[in-house]
Amino acid sequence: MLALPPFDVVISTEVVEHCYAPRCWAAATYSCLKPGGQLICSTLYHGYFKNLALALSGRLDAHFTALWEGGHIKSWSRDTLSQLLITAGLTDLRFIGAGRLPWLWMSMLVTARRSW
Repeated sequence: MLALPPFDVVISTEVVEHCYAPRCWAAATYSCLKPGGQLICSTLYHGYFKNLALALSGRLDAHFTALWEGGHIKSWSRDTLSQLLITAGLTDLRFIGAGRLPWLWMSMLVTARRSW
């Protein structure tokens, strides 16, 4: 197996929600970073108010349909993604919402660091 040198930055856009084993993704991300290296990750945002708005509008089933072949495997909130990244050893997490109104965002962007 070819060993890659660690990187200063790892960018993962709209990937983690498609992973059957997100802990493996997080561990691989951590191992690819140099000490002090930065992860930049985006994923779909699923927070309480967004999910409540989907439920009240009657669109929750369409949004989380199980009939979509090859679709999203996991849905992430700020809390669940934080737990995943912290458990993998990443620190200094910072989140930004993107698209739509605050707390109804379409996506979220998180940056995190591998400790020195």
